[in-house]
Amino acid sequence: MKRLLAVAVALWAGVWAGTAGAQMAGQMKTSAARDPALAAGPYETLVIRGATIITGNGGPPYGPADIIISGGRVTDIRSAGTPGLKMATNRPPAGATREIDATGMYVLPGFVDMHGHQGDIFKMNDPDYAWKLWLAHGVTSLRGIPLYGGDVARALNDKKRAAAGEIMSPRLYVYQTLGSGANAGWKGGRVLTPEKAREWVRWAASVGIDGIKFFNRGDETPEIDRAAIDEAKKLGLGTVAHLSQPNIAEFNARDAAAAGLGTITHFYGHFESLLDGRRVQDTLADYNFNDEQMRFGGIAEIWDQIHPPGSPEWVDYLKTQKKTGVNFDPTFNIYSASRDLMRAQRAEWHERYTLPSLTRFFESNRDNHGSYFFEWTSEREYEWRRFYTRYMQLVNDYKNMGGRVTTGSDPGFIWQTWGFGYILELELLREAGFAPLEVIQSATINGARTLEEPKGREPDFGLVRVGMRADLIVVPENPLANLKTLYGTGFARLDEATQTTVVKGGIRWTIRDGIVHDVPAILKNVADQVAAAKAAAKL
Repeated sequence: MKRLLAVAVALWAGVWAGTAGAQMAGQMKTSAARDPALAAGPYETLVIRGATIITGNGGPPYGPADIIISGGRVTDIRSAGTPGLKMATNRPPAGATREIDATGMYVLPGFVDMHGHQGDIFKMNDPDYAWKLWLAHGVTSLRGIPLYGGDVARALNDKKRAAAGEIMSPRLYVYQTLGSGANAGWKGGRVLTPEKAREWVRWAASVGIDGIKFFNRGDETPEIDRAAIDEAKKLGLGTVAHLSQPNIAEFNARDAAAAGLGTITHFYGHFESLLDGRRVQDTLADYNFNDEQMRFGGIAEIWDQIHPPGSPEWVDYLKTQKKTGVNFDPTFNIYSASRDLMRAQRAEWHERYTLPSLTRFFESNRDNHGSYFFEWTSEREYEWRRFYTRYMQLVNDYKNMGGRVTTGSDPGFIWQTWGFGYILELELLREAGFAPLEVIQSATINGARTLEEPKGREPDFGLVRVGMRADLIVVPENPLANLKTLYGTGFARLDEATQTTVVKGGIRWTIRDGIVHDVPAILKNVADQVAAAKAAAKL
């Protein structure tokens, strides 16, 4: 396990420059060619009939409507009749290559996951496991920050293959850490100066990297990050930061946004910008950042060291951030186990869809990043619940002020399985105060705009609209009434006729660029993979 510690420390320090990452990722399987039995198309003409449409822009649903798709794009949306009356028959166009009867169903834009990582051999050795679970939960676009650690060549290759429809995955945006990419042509070594940071950014832009992930620790100094952010803005690369504690006194969320950072992911840096009467969090004298339980147990205690919600300082902070245009990507789900560990460990999807190797990674272990529940008490959960109350209010206040909030899941850590954690994130946005339509907006067009703005482009995905890419989710039940119906495990309810519990729901089809993914078949494929792994391990 000590080699895992070395890998984890390097990765989360943001200095995994390529060698360790390539060695680890080199033992993983290659993303498989797309299986047409699970993902068919694109079709010359695909028609989705009789659906109710949730556009993604915050507007109310409308329908019934027919959605016509050709060349991987929505070419027309036509009324299919009047609600409450029988729909007209023989509606054009005739002779479609494929038709989907979505009568009584809902269609919404494909989801955008703004914080994703691929697995590694210590969790699972098959990238398709993650791709399938993302697609099974409606994710059609993904920002990998980073996808395979320092294995930039693999990430860029998967991006190219995904764009061509060769593999069964979301559309990929490749963000990498400063200095990574030795196996993709970067020959400059570690980034130790602002000048070297600018050099790396220029190289990254030349090879097709879409953006930069900062960690605010290790070799990264605020001066290096400011230089890289400045160069990235010139060259059309996006930027996102996990503002971890080692440099937070010098470079908090207020400082990073003022430097031009595009996205603050997680909660780090926000409350450190709102401390009352001090510049650094008050921690125990023996606090050690490299002790995972101190790091994750102690951070929540900052909740009552800050200016309170609604105070002039609170409002000023949000107004200042809004003025810079920085985006908040809260990733509520990834730390939610901290406020209720038992619920996270016993989530109903683990039995069928979580690989035993992933479960082992999640279990308490001093070497594994994020496996910090060595002795998790009700007092720690109390601190985290109070922390969440204020963190959720901060994010909701920012949204209400007009700031952009996106949806990210950061799966593969802290009892969060790919795909399932994303839907949990939607539920937690709702808990934070987002209206259901605002939740969908955060998960779709907000992410699309954040990905495309650095490139100076309007997104061509993220909305159900004529001319947009055919990135769509077809759901049998109304997700605005029950976000739980989006989980791959469906939603259990009482069948009044039989007085038994039945499970319904789940996404029926996920469509990306006109390719139709059969979600129940994909989930069965994953469940079979998990069952086989358990049998091999004699579990």
